[in-house]
Amino acid sequence: MVSHFGPERPPLIGRQRECAALDHLLHERAAGRGGALVICGEAGIGKSALLEYARSAPGPRVLRAEGIEFETDFAFAALHQLCGPVLTGITALPAPQREDLETAFGLRAGAVPNRFRVGLALLHLLSSAAERTGLICVVDDAQWLDATSAQALAFAARRVGDEPIALVFAVRDPATRPELRGLPRLVPAGLAEADARGLLLTRIRAPLDPRVRERILAEARGNPLALLELPRSGELAGGFARPDASAVPAVIESSFRARLAGLPARTRTLLLMAAAEPTGTPSLLLRAAAERGIGRDDARPAEDAGLISFGEWVRFRHPLVRSAVYRSASAEQRRTAHGALARVTHHESDDDRRCWHLAQAAVGPDGDTADAMHRSAARARVRGGPAAAAVFLAEAARLTPQPALRAERALAAAVAKHEAGALDEACALLSVARTGPLGPHERARARILRARIAFDQSRDDASVAQLLHASRAMAAVDLPAARASLLDTLAAAVFVGRFSHSVRMSDVAETARDMLGDDAPGRPLDLLLDALTTQTAKGFTAAVPLLRRVVEVYGERGDGSRPATGELWLACCAAMDLWEDGAWISLAERQLAESRAAGALTVLPVALSYRALAHIHTGRFDDASVLVTEAYAIADEVGAPGLEYVEVTVAAWRGEESRTLELAELARAGAELRGEGRLVTAVEYARAVLFNGLGRYDAALEALRPACRLDEMGFHAWLLTEFLEAAARAGDRDSAEPALRRLLDRTESTGTDWARGVALRSRALLAQGAEAEECYREAIARLDRTAGAVHAARARLVYGEWLRREGRRLEARTVLRAAHERLSTMGAGAFAARAARELDSTGEHPRGRRAPAPPGLTAQEFQIARLVATGATSKEIGTQLFLSPRTIDAHLRSIFGKLGISSRRDLRQIPLDRDAPSREPHGRAGRDG
Repeated sequence: MVSHFGPERPPLIGRQRECAALDHLLHERAAGRGGALVICGEAGIGKSALLEYARSAPGPRVLRAEGIEFETDFAFAALHQLCGPVLTGITALPAPQREDLETAFGLRAGAVPNRFRVGLALLHLLSSAAERTGLICVVDDAQWLDATSAQALAFAARRVGDEPIALVFAVRDPATRPELRGLPRLVPAGLAEADARGLLLTRIRAPLDPRVRERILAEARGNPLALLELPRSGELAGGFARPDASAVPAVIESSFRARLAGLPARTRTLLLMAAAEPTGTPSLLLRAAAERGIGRDDARPAEDAGLISFGEWVRFRHPLVRSAVYRSASAEQRRTAHGALARVTHHESDDDRRCWHLAQAAVGPDGDTADAMHRSAARARVRGGPAAAAVFLAEAARLTPQPALRAERALAAAVAKHEAGALDEACALLSVARTGPLGPHERARARILRARIAFDQSRDDASVAQLLHASRAMAAVDLPAARASLLDTLAAAVFVGRFSHSVRMSDVAETARDMLGDDAPGRPLDLLLDALTTQTAKGFTAAVPLLRRVVEVYGERGDGSRPATGELWLACCAAMDLWEDGAWISLAERQLAESRAAGALTVLPVALSYRALAHIHTGRFDDASVLVTEAYAIADEVGAPGLEYVEVTVAAWRGEESRTLELAELARAGAELRGEGRLVTAVEYARAVLFNGLGRYDAALEALRPACRLDEMGFHAWLLTEFLEAAARAGDRDSAEPALRRLLDRTESTGTDWARGVALRSRALLAQGAEAEECYREAIARLDRTAGAVHAARARLVYGEWLRREGRRLEARTVLRAAHERLSTMGAGAFAARAARELDSTGEHPRGRRAPAPPGLTAQEFQIARLVATGATSKEIGTQLFLSPRTIDAHLRSIFGKLGISSRRDLRQIPLDRDAPSREPHGRAGRDG
């Protein structure tokens, strides 16, 4: 076979399967179809040899990087290694991406780079570098990548499907690199006995006693590096204690240590400095060595032994060599090596690394070094965010001699660890901080942090109580901080919902009122807290003026400022409770736009879900489905919980019974497991919508009884109207009439067309004669003035059903026909079928009105087609959807082929407002598979 990149190369000994997998990836790359592969296995199993096989493919450009054990705490270190040869292309990137990448690499000062925008910048940079010859990127020892580099590389790896780029990672245990989850894996097994025997005989020239040879084969268990190193280990005379597979790396490292012992002392010192200096810069290493009178010639014995190579970079033969060198040295020898490296590391260009070496050289507490590490933490936060800052802060705390300052720095490190999601490490640092002494403010901060960690770990009632008590304690020393914490407590209590028992919303409300006193709320956060707690303590009607002010204030915040945790979605809840659909949709749109612009993928799934719910309200189920698909992809990217509760709502409105019930079960189980009572309510609402559409009113009524008893904020506009229709149609006036009174009490206090429209529709369901007709007609008129197309269509449906029961068949036919057309067009299948049955009873046989969907468009293609139809460029779409322009163009070619068109202009003539993408199940197991 002749490959796309030249004649077929012979595979490695015993690695035909693995080499074939790499060849396939490289063939795909040569054909313009990119991909990624993660090679997993123990040390010495042959991962690096397979990477070298990939690198040796003639033709494409090759970039390489490797994770280094001592550099895992330096933000973007590995990414800088990889991109160094192509950094000239950075000037062609869009400004936000360029600025973030330059900040990440320390080329400019700026705000903390967004990690996903860095990933997008990397994708564009690699795409540009691959234009002429294609590109292969190999990343060795990925288990030791710094987290920021791992995130960016994984982000790019998932998006190179339409690029001539192959990314190949080698990692010992894939569990250590969750960022690579879901990428294709290759797991090399140990060599077969015949291959292992052949490797041993061909590579070991010295004669071996047959018994020793068999012992080596048994001990190595097919591990190629073990086969090569065990004969050199010096332990043959004493035989071997048969290790398990997990002990093989230790045996190999022991072999390397034995070989190191035979080297000259000056050579061992040079190797120790190389092991402690992870950048592999020869000039820096030799400057440090010169302090000890050691020169380049002292490296030759190690080079001759095959342990290290000096070239453009200093590279160890294998990571286990570096480990063996470093671990075999005494603590004093390591400190001396780090001290020498610190003295020759440039103070201005690489002060953070210099400080790190100083910290490792310190014998005990060292105030000057601690201060330097503390300053480095601020720079590290700018480059790599809280995770990078936390490492320097923790070291600063360790080295600080003053107990009070040490405790304060440990607390700061714990806060940064919590921000980075490292909860166990945050707890450990918090324990150090609490040994004190801490001042009153710091003690209150520590208590709040402990409560937040508890909530993140368990999301239960007890942790909400901890948050409440911690907020009360903070009030004595810092009232604004206490109220911010109390809003977090409120959001936590709302989220836990029905699973909260000891902390009632009234407890939070009472605490908030006590904190505010007689002062008027100042910050938007304070206004939001005051409005929501007033609603809890005094009722919805009393809170309406404050809630309106909240919606107004948050609607005016167009300065790009980022609200604190929980603010925006609580403001959206306020808008929905007020039946202010225009404000709700506007807030959801801006939240999504700001999340996209900032590249904030951690909050983007939530923003997408709120925008999807707004699409449901307007009857644009296809648009909602597209956003749900994107939300799933992003949630997988960041390791967030699934968003089944949004998908089940779309399925329910479409009337997809089996799918809705399956998703509802999945969503409810996940919500209960995570303690998210609010999401259980969302699932109950979705089930009720489905059952009302199917005409199974008793089932809808029972589905909603628990949620209606809870009366949670953000659901006022949805639950009661659905409950009332079910109760009225089921003939349960005893349930319907109290619900109607509650609904009217709220809608009359807001006065919006949406509120009055649903109230009138609900009144009509329980009324008779002229009163019912008047209510139905006024409800339709009101709802037609809102964005709520689904509610206007359903008002026509129930009015038409009433007219038919009144014997007014001709009038019923006109109204039901309009309802059927609207519900069919938007895709509300079950409700449309209800209208069709009623129409059939009037003597008219309805026909489906739904426009056919473009054949075979995926959700992403549909989204791209919609954006192109608005005039967006490939670069603009790529920035919004976190894809490269080349990938957008590849999708466009597929779209054109499926639609039978040839240009963007033709696409603008396709009625995409009514067309749907093909829908696939989004079960989490399927996505992870």
